[in-house]
Amino acid sequence: MSRNILILNGSPHTHGNTAALCDAFTDGAAAAGHKVSRFDLQTMNIHGCLGCMKGGKDPEHPCVQKDDMTLIYPAYRSADIVVLASPMYYWGFSSQLKAAFDRLFAVAELDPGYRNPVRDAVLLMAAEGNTPDNRKPVLDYYHALLSQLGWKDLGTVLAGGVLHSGDILKGNGHAALEEARRLGSAIL
Repeated sequence: MSRNILILNGSPHTHGNTAALCDAFTDGAAAAGHKVSRFDLQTMNIHGCLGCMKGGKDPEHPCVQKDDMTLIYPAYRSADIVVLASPMYYWGFSSQLKAAFDRLFAVAELDPGYRNPVRDAVLLMAAEGNTPDNRKPVLDYYHALLSQLGWKDLGTVLAGGVLHSGDILKGNGHAALEEARRLGSAIL
C-alpha cells in the first residue's frame, strides 16, 4: 500500500548532512512505491507561532498568519507519515523545524478538542556527538512529543560524528545513509 510521506527538513543547509539523510530516506521510500513531499524549511518564509489561539477557522488556511505554511498544511493533512529531519542543536530540533512544527497546531485548532491528526513519524537527525548520552535528550523529547500527540514512531536514524556540512558523504558515506534508505524502503 502506497503511503503519503511528508518530510519537514529543518536544516539550514539545503545540501548538508540532514539533507543527505532525507535524500537517502526518500530514495528508499520512493523505491517502495510511496509518495514523498519534502519541504526544506530554511528556504521558506515561516514565522514562529504567535500563540494567539485564533486559528482553526478555515480548513484550507488554518493559521491566521499567511506565510509559506500555507504550502505545508495540505501536505500535512494528507500525510500518513511525518518525517522530522533536523541537525541536533543544543540537544533538540533546529529552530526552523520547531517553528514549522509549532505552527501545525493551527490544524489541531480545527478540532473542538484541539486534537492533532494522528500520524506515524520518523526522526532523521545529524549530530556532532556520537554517544548515547548525546542522543538521549533529543530522543526523550521526540518520544515524549509522539506520546502526547498519540503518534506512532516508525524509526529513528541518528548520524553522529558529522559536524561540518557534507561530512556524512565523506569516504564511502556514513552508515546512517544506508540505514535511512532501509528505513524508507521498509515503510508499510
